[in-house]
Amino acid sequence: MGLIIIVALVGMALLAPVLTVPNTPDPAQMPRDWGALNEPPGTPGHPLGTTTSGGDVLYGLIWGARTSLKLSVIVVSITVIIGTIIGSLAGFLGGRIDTVLMRIVDVFLSIPELIFALAIAAVLGPSLRNIILAIAAVFWVKYARLIRGQIIHVKQNEYVDAARVIGDSRLRIYLKDILPNSMTPLVVQATLDMGHVVLIGATLSFIGLAEAGLAEWGVLVSEGQTGISAGRWWVSLFAGGMIFLWSLAFNLVGDAMRDVLDPRMEGR
Repeated sequence: MGLIIIVALVGMALLAPVLTVPNTPDPAQMPRDWGALNEPPGTPGHPLGTTTSGGDVLYGLIWGARTSLKLSVIVVSITVIIGTIIGSLAGFLGGRIDTVLMRIVDVFLSIPELIFALAIAAVLGPSLRNIILAIAAVFWVKYARLIRGQIIHVKQNEYVDAARVIGDSRLRIYLKDILPNSMTPLVVQATLDMGHVVLIGATLSFIGLAEAGLAEWGVLVSEGQTGISAGRWWVSLFAGGMIFLWSLAFNLVGDAMRDVLDPRMEGR
């Protein structure tokens, strides 16, 4: 079920230019129909209704999928790379390098990730690029700690000692024997974070840290919240439902990958 939802949402994101007809210089900015404000679903030309500023909800959902895909892929890629590098240096080299790097990681981990990302994004200013930088600055620490623990565990195995005995260099042992056998938890965590990143990004967008008018689900939820009490439920409901589906799908797939890739789960 998770894979079906992911394929549908990613397909929507990739085909966004085909599924919609942008009439703005920047397709990621929602077009406005100032003659159709707060129109309900089923309105001609606006099948899912419009926002308080005339933004087409269907257009925002489709291009919001593209924005979410861009956000999650970039953030997860950056954090995996940075976390793997720092965690590998700490776990493989050990000693003072390990101590210094892990104390830095501990400082980052001591601050709630949403509060930390919010502070960074607020300082940098409202834009999707700054949201990406803010989330990446927070998320890399979990990968650093995860890969460090895996490397410390893996390098105690006998096949690592055997590679050292036959004369393999430390770099070759790391690349051939240690790193490949330490990546499974990172793959699972990265899959789970594909959903978590979008949730954090939508939260930051909701409170105004994205560009005004950006086709993004958190922005849509923010635009629609004022109309809920007046019966204009469709904007927040549809956008919130997309966030829910995206997070649910990647959590389902992440849990399934953990069950498949973790040898301790094989007996279930």
